[in-house]
Amino acid sequence: MTLPAPAPTDETLAARAQQGDHQAFDMLIGRHKEFLYRLVRRYIGNSDDAYDLLQETFIAAWENLQRYDAQRSFIAWARTIALNKCRDFSRRQRFRRWVKQLVAVEPSTEPVSPETEAGLAEGTLVEDDRLRRLDDAIAMLPALYKEPLLLATIGGLSQQATAAALKTTPKAIEMRLRRARQQLSSLLDPARESHAGSLPSKEKRFTR
Repeated sequence: MTLPAPAPTDETLAARAQQGDHQAFDMLIGRHKEFLYRLVRRYIGNSDDAYDLLQETFIAAWENLQRYDAQRSFIAWARTIALNKCRDFSRRQRFRRWVKQLVAVEPSTEPVSPETEAGLAEGTLVEDDRLRRLDDAIAMLPALYKEPLLLATIGGLSQQATAAALKTTPKAIEMRLRRARQQLSSLLDPARESHAGSLPSKEKRFTR
């Protein structure tokens, strides 16, 4: 009985793709697109923009494939490209918000999509709402805290691996993860934050 050939490694597929093998690159995309999409989606908090950035990530990966070093993990290399796309997107969004503050913006007259109407309809699942609020809260985190949180949770990286990916120390990652969770807790439970702010001054001194 002939055993099936083992699946080629990412590095083997990347080497074939560097020679112009589109099918090998398609296999790489198929393997990692779900992980990269979740990473981008949580980073920016918008599914439509996440799909666009995912496409930009794969295009950039293909165009820069000759720079890929086979000694490095392919998914780590692609993840870096995705994070850079997210950072660029966030900078553009901040600039657009700044511009909107300077000029009058006409209210949107675009029709509401069926997806939006469905989301607003009664009967939306509670779990969906919780996930949406979590996505929104993560997207609101500063990049300093958001990036290690996503790499450690969605990416499943250890603190040491996360530190290496972000070019810092494991101790710094530990602190950033702690601050990220604290900020997420405040964003997801503002009532608790408000209650803490209403404590008498004597109590507040002991809660710091």
